[in-house]
Amino acid sequence: MSTLHNYKLSTKWTGNQGTGTSNYKDFERSYNIQIENKADIFGSSDPEFRGDKTKHNPEELLLASVSSCHMLWYLHLCAESKIIVTDYVDNATAILEETEDGNGKFSSITLSPTITITEKAMIEKATELHKKANEFCFVANSLNIKVDHQPIFNIIEVNEVEKTIV
Repeated sequence: MSTLHNYKLSTKWTGNQGTGTSNYKDFERSYNIQIENKADIFGSSDPEFRGDKTKHNPEELLLASVSSCHMLWYLHLCAESKIIVTDYVDNATAILEETEDGNGKFSSITLSPTITITEKAMIEKATELHKKANEFCFVANSLNIKVDHQPIFNIIEVNEVEKTIV
C-alpha cells in the first residue's frame, strides 16, 4: 500500500502596480510563497522575462529542489552504507532552452557535489550511491529530464587531506 503525503502552500502575486495586467509592461512579476510556520520565499520571474534579479525565480527553485532532494537521499544512503560524510556542497547547474514562440523546458540538470568522506576505500561505493539517490529522489522522479552527477570527493584520513576527482 502506498503512503500519500500532502503539501500545501500559497503563492501570492505582489506585483500589481495599480493597473493590474492592463499591459505587459505595467506589472511586476513579484510574488511570495507562503508556507505555514516557515519564512516566506520572495520570488519573481527571471530577469530575462522582466523579473527582479534580487528574488528567486521558479527555474532556480526547481534546480534547488532537485539538488537538495538528491543531497538528502544521498546522505541517508551513505549513513546506511557506513560511509561517513563530513561535508557536502553541490554547485548545481541547469540549462533551459527557450523556443522562438516563448515556450521552453529544461534540457539538462547537472549536480556537481564536492563531498568529503573519511575513507578513501569508500569512494567507489560513494560514487555508486549517486545513482541510487537519483532513483529515490522524489523530485528527480517527477521530472521528464535526466539528472547527471559529477561528484568530486575529498578524503580526510588521519589529519591528511587528499582530493580525488571521479
